[in-house]
Amino acid sequence: MINQQLLQFLSESVTAFHAVGSVRRELTENGYEELCEGEKWTLQKGKKYFTVRNESSLIAFRIPEGEVNGFMAGAAHTDSPSFRIKPQPEMKGNGCIRLNTEGYGGMLCGPWFDRPLSVAGRLIVKTENGIRTQLYKSERDLLLIPSLAIHMNRGVNENTSYNKQVDMMPLFAEESDEHCTLMDVISEETGIAKEDMIASDLMLYNREEPRIWGARNEFLSSGHLDDLQCVFGLMKGFLAASESLSIPVLALFDNEEVGSLTKQGAYSTFFYDVLRRIALCLDKDEEEFRMMLADSFLVSADNAHAVHPNHPEKADPILHPAMNKGIVLKYSANQKYTSDAVSASIFRLVCKEADVPLQEFTNRSDLAGGSTLGNLSNNQVSMNAVDIGLPQLAMHSCYETAGVKDTEYLVKAMKVYYSHALKEEGKGAYNLI
Repeated sequence: MINQQLLQFLSESVTAFHAVGSVRRELTENGYEELCEGEKWTLQKGKKYFTVRNESSLIAFRIPEGEVNGFMAGAAHTDSPSFRIKPQPEMKGNGCIRLNTEGYGGMLCGPWFDRPLSVAGRLIVKTENGIRTQLYKSERDLLLIPSLAIHMNRGVNENTSYNKQVDMMPLFAEESDEHCTLMDVISEETGIAKEDMIASDLMLYNREEPRIWGARNEFLSSGHLDDLQCVFGLMKGFLAASESLSIPVLALFDNEEVGSLTKQGAYSTFFYDVLRRIALCLDKDEEEFRMMLADSFLVSADNAHAVHPNHPEKADPILHPAMNKGIVLKYSANQKYTSDAVSASIFRLVCKEADVPLQEFTNRSDLAGGSTLGNLSNNQVSMNAVDIGLPQLAMHSCYETAGVKDTEYLVKAMKVYYSHALKEEGKGAYNLI
């Protein structure tokens, strides 16, 4: 059941804007009230809230009925590597019209070739009183990036590099006397006049649907598994958790794949702003707010590399996370991940209570690894934090692969996690209550 729900979520959430739209709908259906950052907040005990920034980042939380200790937060990111469509993108030549795009994030280019693609994102529409945002997702097989035939590129199977301005331009239409633009297509599909669509943020997305496969249906493949599998798992655990002395927080940030240095990224003040406003609404002064942070915890969830069956030499000699074997606890000596002995121990206690298997990951000592959002958000709001993920293959492909068991492991662990509070006892002692 949980994997069918995940497939539906992945199918709908083809951009960060759509992912936030999916989470917003689920929260609203579960009785959460949306707050506007530009309005005064009046929070009540026993009530449930969320707020959205840029339509691509979201933070949800609940206020307990009784005493409040600190925050138990979980964070993931809504964006994935893709190709952003540039303004006025149509490029004519050689009997065809292509769309001018640029890379967003560090994607694997090869998997984008020779498969049906389409366009999704947000439109900014002119109104009588200003502008409004509208989600857009074309349900057509609208584009394709054609490979260069092996007869014209004999070394393609040896050592190929791709020029994003030359090789990755998607084919959109053939040239004809009737000039066709992308905005013409969008206007036809949405019924919005072209002159009323004054701006847009549009991306390519892979039209191949998410699916479960394998000899025993043990694998799951989809676009955006990094990191929507964690977004989904955190959300489901957050919604299922029981009340504790903590304020449970679900934080979903955009732009992790390009460094998080935006107003809606993990390095922005969004996380701090929301937590501080919660404390103010609870009549906490500055010192009491700092005390709350000392009794808080962050689970930074971003998918991890499973050992590759064809390239086990790329993994650490000892630590080989595998799909369907549990949540991955991530370590980095250079602190790209926030996990340390204290935070890892606390999360181990959570997984033990949830009866969820836990694996460990470090990069090979001679390979540079990626970073994620935990250490960046800690620059704005310092608290004990751990980095975790679910094991997957083909990270940053437009079609990634994971195990069917691991999503449920994450949901179960986060349900237990969000049902607890953390108390700093001093002298390096912590109590999970």
